[in-house]
Amino acid sequence: MKEDIQRLISVQRQTFLSGKTLPYEARIRALEALRSAVLAQETALKEALHQDLGKASGEAYVSEIGMVLKDITYAKKHLKTWMKGERRRTDIGNVPGKSFTSPFPYGVALIMSPWNYPVYLTLAPLVAALSAGNTAIVKPSELSENTSRVLEKMLDEAFAASHVSVIEGGVETAQALLEEPFDHIFFTGSTRVGRIVMEKAARHLTPVTLELGGKSPCIVAADADLDRAAKRIVFGKCINAGQTCVAPDYVLVDRTVEKPFIERMMHHIRAFYGDDPLENDAYGRIVNTHHFKRLHALLEGQTIVTGGENDPERLKIAPTIVTDVDATAPLMQEEIFGPILPVLAFEHLDEAIATIRSKPHPLALYLFTRSKTVIDDVFGRCQFGGGCINDTIMHVANPHLPFGGVGESGMGAYHGKAGFDTFSHLRSIVKKPARFDIPLRYLPLSEKQERRIRKILK
Repeated sequence: MKEDIQRLISVQRQTFLSGKTLPYEARIRALEALRSAVLAQETALKEALHQDLGKASGEAYVSEIGMVLKDITYAKKHLKTWMKGERRRTDIGNVPGKSFTSPFPYGVALIMSPWNYPVYLTLAPLVAALSAGNTAIVKPSELSENTSRVLEKMLDEAFAASHVSVIEGGVETAQALLEEPFDHIFFTGSTRVGRIVMEKAARHLTPVTLELGGKSPCIVAADADLDRAAKRIVFGKCINAGQTCVAPDYVLVDRTVEKPFIERMMHHIRAFYGDDPLENDAYGRIVNTHHFKRLHALLEGQTIVTGGENDPERLKIAPTIVTDVDATAPLMQEEIFGPILPVLAFEHLDEAIATIRSKPHPLALYLFTRSKTVIDDVFGRCQFGGGCINDTIMHVANPHLPFGGVGESGMGAYHGKAGFDTFSHLRSIVKKPARFDIPLRYLPLSEKQERRIRKILK
């Protein structure tokens, strides 16, 4: 395995050094090839997503396939502008001259993707890497094996291995890849594995982008539109059966509206998935037995308001609301990553903010309120990757916004231009005329010259 990986990296590095991936036209062709491949394999991808995660056709398109196509369209539209770099002001010490930035691809990129959105979280970073002019080796998750198999076939048919290649496998494969000197590593997954990736990358001084997770909170203030808040929180929590890195992990609700808010959430769960969500084909399943048992264990001893029903054979757990949760319970200590939603009441907003600040910085924060004062208070005191006011998860769908975490929820960002920048090194360049020179810059300096420079550099 080691020799095969080293050989593939060597071939991709030769391709990159040849300059084939650098021209604008080459990058556009790569994006068009990816788009054609996704469209050609759309049915196969949907079938694989249903096999791996129980995703219905509509959810598979909206949350994965359609998002990839949207990213490709956006990148093609803006690529020429991104590649130009930017003019910058020139300081007095470099006059006459021009200053500008010039983006240049890193080289051979490694993209390691997770199982929960195996199409989008594999191909969205690839869109960014190809836009920036890199070659890429893709390592999809072995837990979403059917989707990984389709992705390998799709990308192998669309690209030469010297440009884009897929390596399937488990932990040993991932470890072998991380031993090699890539030019950039893009990892999406758990905080625990993110630490390992960063440690391995440090040996080669390889820059990393880490898209991790965390316990993303919702705050529902007393003045919130409770019905709209409940509907959007249920949507954000239950899509992909809660297996979403930016899903609401727990809700902090003003005690004065706790009861009607929970009632509205129960209403919208029934409206979305019926009286028996386990029998609804539009409701997904847990990825494997290990995660099913982990989620089941989190419910032990908890006060379940609604839900809790499960089917071990089909790996399905109904949307579940839990109240009166002890702050020290595992349910409040680890990222849930499933369709279980703890609801905690607060008396004063300061309590909610203190709860959030007592935990590692989350990937997302969601706030439901009509009050600018509340918005300023929460956003002025809480650190988080990104989020929404009066909605959940939708900030991820905006290609104009960078997406990424902070602290234990990740480092770096992508989507749109942020993705192009992530896979590019931004070179700073000063261009001087060859025919003009200023003697004052050269050493040694006389006292008179030093005095003149002092005036300039004040």
